[in-house]
Amino acid sequence: MMSTFPGVGDAIPDIAMETPEGGQVKPSDFAGSKLVIFFYPKDDTPGCTTENKDFSALQDQFAAAGAKLLGVSKDPAKKHAKFIAKHGLTAPLASDAEEGGLSDALGVWAEKQMYGKTYMGMVRATYLVGTDGKIAQVWNKVKVAGHAEDVLAAVKAL
Repeated sequence: MMSTFPGVGDAIPDIAMETPEGGQVKPSDFAGSKLVIFFYPKDDTPGCTTENKDFSALQDQFAAAGAKLLGVSKDPAKKHAKFIAKHGLTAPLASDAEEGGLSDALGVWAEKQMYGKTYMGMVRATYLVGTDGKIAQVWNKVKVAGHAEDVLAAVKAL
């Protein structure tokens, strides 16, 4: 069966998400820049905290390579604000809480299994979007260790 979700070479869906400050952000806001959108399951869990810290630590290098960062989960905007403050994160975050949001459009809000139970959850995935608004590379089922560095290398190569 063919996936109906956008992939490499397709335009990134331009769906708005809420910022921790209560505003909105969408992929087209970054037009003309490379954009790294990293989807992660939940604020303040060990893997997600590490991933956000790793991207934040490399933010200057991403900027030097012409890329903006955006971390996305379904957590409410207020929870993002606390998460940012608690860990000194510099990579911007957005809340994709709406049904039919960007994570749904990309297929990263999906059925998951843990301890024999099936539930809906965020798949840890990263999208590199080129300056043309098209998806240049996708990382699915990401392992956190070394991931931000791998993405940075891909950004530099784009």
